Amino acid sequence: MEAWVVWLIVAGILGIAEVLTLTLALGLIAVAALAAGLIGALGLPLAVQIAAFAVTAGAGIVFIRPIALRHIRQPPPLRSGTAALVGREAITLTEVTRLDGRVKIGGEEWTARPYDPDVVIPQGAFVDVLAIEGATALVYPRDPL
Repeated sequence: MEAWVVWLIVAGILGIAEVLTLTLALGLIAVAALAAGLIGALGLPLAVQIAAFAVTAGAGIVFIRPIALRHIRQPPPLRSGTAALVGREAITLTEVTRLDGRVKIGGEEWTARPYDPDVVIPQGAFVDVLAIEGATALVYPRDPL
């Protein structure tokens, strides 16, 4: 069996191992084995294939892996402004209809209308904020009416 075929088999095995372990190292080494296999397929000697493998694996582990890990470990973006209100609980201050209504969300009073325009939500009901459109909260009752 030719060396380049062995490199491709090794690359496939390492790729499968990366999918199972999610280390980011085995995948980069698999890419290095793939590069060595391509060099071998061009007919270059085994020493050049090994050098290509070593350089590619080293570059991947030293340069690519830290960048990838940094991006993976970033905290999720914080929601702010009106986006932070979506999903919160509110209480209706007045009856909420498709035309008018007011709710209190976290101590602030907002104009509101029901998410489903056919629903009328009575005063004092607890609702979920499903969306914010401009300065109006689109709400839906927590308990069935």
